[in-house]
This record gives sequence, structure tokens and C-alpha cells, in this order.
Amino acid sequence: MSKELRVIISGGGTGGHIFPAVSIANAVKALRPDAKILFVGALGRMEMQRVPAAGYEIKGLPIRGFFRPLWKPANIGVAIDYLKSKWIAKKLLREFKPNVAVGVGGYASSAALGAANSLGIPTLIQEQNSYAGLANKKLAKHAEKICVAYEGMERFFPAEKIILTGNPVRQTLLDTTISHEEAVKSLGFDPSRKTILLVGGSLGARTINESVLRHLDLIKSSDVQFIWQTGKYYSAEIAERLKGLSIPNLKVTDFITDMGAAYKAADLVISRAGASSISEFCLIGKPVILVPSPNVAEDHQTKNALALSTRDAAIYVKDAEAPNILIQLAIDTVRDDAKLKSLSENVLKLALPDSAEIIAKEVIKLAEA
Repeated sequence: MSKELRVIISGGGTGGHIFPAVSIANAVKALRPDAKILFVGALGRMEMQRVPAAGYEIKGLPIRGFFRPLWKPANIGVAIDYLKSKWIAKKLLREFKPNVAVGVGGYASSAALGAANSLGIPTLIQEQNSYAGLANKKLAKHAEKICVAYEGMERFFPAEKIILTGNPVRQTLLDTTISHEEAVKSLGFDPSRKTILLVGGSLGARTINESVLRHLDLIKSSDVQFIWQTGKYYSAEIAERLKGLSIPNLKVTDFITDMGAAYKAADLVISRAGASSISEFCLIGKPVILVPSPNVAEDHQTKNALALSTRDAAIYVKDAEAPNILIQLAIDTVRDDAKLKSLSENVLKLALPDSAEIIAKEVIKLAEA
């Protein structure tokens, strides 16, 4: 009989880290229903709500990011919080006694996996981006396995540790059975007209929102329908700016709970270039215009977008150019059936299915070794 399986999963900060983490946990549970799984996140960050909502226990660390430039005096407090977090993580690990620790990136993973390394617990890291994050680069030398979503990652990690697995995505997206027509009708739209979905991540994207606000007349006069997720952060400001306007072909919402149906309704998506979103577009074969955020570490979203656009698997628009050109480009693209077909076919070629299950098997293998 297999020995008891106890797994620590750490990371978060954004949906891009949390969705893969939860997907890996679900896949471990599917293979080993007896597994005990504990998440370790950063206090005050998104994972502290999202992980319990997915049915898992989570412990928070008082860890946060360093300020730029690094010589800022405020970083003394950040460094103290990091040392405190590592001490708390060690205590958690001694109590929980995991056989293996998994890091998915984000502040908490550096402390939790650092603690695991010092206690001799085997570790696996999962890197979602085409350009490795600082936490994972640092943790790589002690990791037994490194699961990646892009080729060429030996630039950052020891080649013998790398497994090309792809990024785990939200299973609900793949399980959606609603048809395109039903999805469009559920939004109160006309299935015979083309539909564009604009998403800026769970918090929203100022540039994408500004692109819409500057071209409301163009949207209103077009024959295209728009679903616009503004993000909770911007929703009040946008509601104020739209007050008194009637644009029947523009549906505005701060957050979309059923992304599977929203993707099904869309003929074209406009999105940031986070790794999890890109993996979703690849698996469902969705034509997409990517507007990478310039406000992320190492400019990794631009590198993610280029990994697709250089293969004609997505259209890349620079953040600075988007407010002027994005909406017209999207309308022209969604009317071009041949372009939509080629984008869809090319992005599907880049899909790596069953990522969560492949990673879960590696986690179990490490734990049982």
C-alpha cells in the first residue's frame, strides 16, 4: 500500500499563479484521493480567498515584494518580513510533515520552498512564463523537477531537471458544453453577429479599458458585439464615465464568473498576455489579440506574446499603441473569417493538454521516492 501522501503547494498573488496551483491540487486528488494538501500563500493576497473557495486549507505568510530600486529604506521591513515568513514556513512544514513541496511562483513560494529545501523536503517548481521569474530561478538549483510551459527554458534552468508540461488551466473551461449560439444568446446578443470579448484579468487592465472608452462611438456604430470585463478595480470609475450612454452592442461587467461560456460566445478575444490566459487560448483554439502588460517583472508578458505572434498564433499590440489602434484592429480582424481561422489553427498547434495530470504524477513520484 502507498505511504501517506502529504503535499504543500505554495505561490499566488495573481490568478495566473492560483489557477495552476488549484489545478495541480485537483489532479493530485484525482489520482490519490487520500492526499492531504496544504496551501501556503501571502497574507492579504488573492489566494487567501480563492484557495478556500476551491475547497483547500491555506496558511498565510507576512511576505511581500521588494520596492524598486532595491536600496529604498522601506526594503528593510520587507527583508524582515521575508525572514519572519521563512521561520513561520519552517514551523508549518515541521507540523504538517509534507513528503513534497510544490512552488508555482509568487512571493510565498520563495519562503515556503526555501524552508522546504533547508528541511530536506523534495521540491518541484512550475514556471508558467516563457521568461522565468526571480523566485523560480533562485529555487531551481535545489528543485528536483522543473515543469515548464515553453521550449528553450534551459536558458534559466538545469536542462536535466526540466519537463515540458504546459500550464494547467481551469478545468471548467474545457468542460463547457454550451454551444456558441447558446452562449451568445445567454448574453442577450444576436448569434448572427460577430462578438469580441475584452478581458484584463481579474483586477482589470487600464490600457484595455481606456481603449474602449476612447472609441465608444466606433463601437456603437459597428455591427460587432462587445463583452467587456472591466475588472473590479476600475468598475466604479467606468460606470461613472458611461452614465447616461446607451450602447446596445456593448455589455459591461466587472467580473465574469463563467469564463467558459464567455470564451464560447467570443469570435475574438482581447487580453493581457499572462501565461495562464495564453495556455487557455491554446487549448480552446481561440483567436486572440494580446496586449502585454508593461508593469510585470522582466517584461515577461511581452515575451509570452511574442512566443505566439511570431508563429502567427496571435496578434500582438504594444500597450502604448493600444488606446489608438486596438478597437479598429479588433473590428477589422473579427470580420476577417480567413484570419480568424488561421489564428485558431495556429494557436491550437501550441496546446499542451493534460498538464495538471502530468505535473501531479511527477509530484506523487517525488513524494514516493
